[in-house]
Amino acid sequence: MLPILQLGPLAIQTPGLFLLAGLWIGLNLSERFASQRGLPPNKVYNLVFSALIGGIIGGRLVYALRYPAAFSQYPMSLLSINPGLLDFEAGVAIGAIVAWIYGFRNKLRLWPTLDVLTPMFASGAVAVGLAHLASGAAFGQPTDLPWGIKLWGVLRHPTQIYEILLAALIMAILWLGRLATRSWSPGKYFLAFSAWTACSRLIVEAFRGDSLLLPGGYRLEQVIAWIILIVCLVGLQKIPSGSPGSDHELREDVMIEGL
Repeated sequence: MLPILQLGPLAIQTPGLFLLAGLWIGLNLSERFASQRGLPPNKVYNLVFSALIGGIIGGRLVYALRYPAAFSQYPMSLLSINPGLLDFEAGVAIGAIVAWIYGFRNKLRLWPTLDVLTPMFASGAVAVGLAHLASGAAFGQPTDLPWGIKLWGVLRHPTQIYEILLAALIMAILWLGRLATRSWSPGKYFLAFSAWTACSRLIVEAFRGDSLLLPGGYRLEQVIAWIILIVCLVGLQKIPSGSPGSDHELREDVMIEGL
C-alpha cells in the first residue's frame, strides 16, 4: 500500500493521482473514439470537464452542509484538494445533472454520447482499482492462498488486484473491438460495458472483506450489480440491430435530445 508518495517536501496522495491519470487517459481515448463515431471531440471534452467541475464543487458543498464543523474554524478548507472532504454520491449526481444540461444545450444524443464516453468509464474503473490498492480500501477476506497479500496484519485476498485485472481486461476487449462494433446500434457498446462491469463486481465482491451486508447476509454491491446486469441485458435485447446512422437512432433519442 502506498497512500502517500513523498517527493522531497511534496506529499502526493497516490489514490488521487491514479484517479486523475485514469481520467486523463480515458478522456483522450473517448476523444479519439468520438472522431470515429461522428461526435465533435471538443464537445465531449467540454461535457466531461463541466461534469467534473460541477461534481467537485457540488460534492464539496454538500459535504460542508452535512459536516459544517469541519469548515467552521478553517473556511479555506473548502478549497482543499483532499478528496476525503467530498460527498461522493452527491458529487456524482450533481456531475451527471451538469452533463445532462450541457448535452441538452449542445444537442448531444444520449446513446451515442454514452458509447463515446465508455472508454473513459473503462479507464476510470482501472484507476479506481489502482486507487483502492494504493489506499488499502476494498480489502479482501482472510485467505491462506499463496497469492494473498498482507494487509491490516492478516493475509488477505488481493481483491484490489482482482478488480484491476478484470477492469483492464474489459477495457482491452472494448478498445480492441471498437472497430468491429461500429455497426452496433447506439447504446449497445455502453450497455455491453456496463453488463461486463456488473459481472466483474459480482466476482470481486465474493472475496471482499469489507462489504456492506444486507439482512440475510446479502452483499449490497452484489445486489446492485445483479440489478444493473439484468437492466443491461434487457436493454441489449430491446435495442434493435442496425448502424449508428439508421432511423431507429432517431426513435431512441426522442426522450432526450441531449445527454
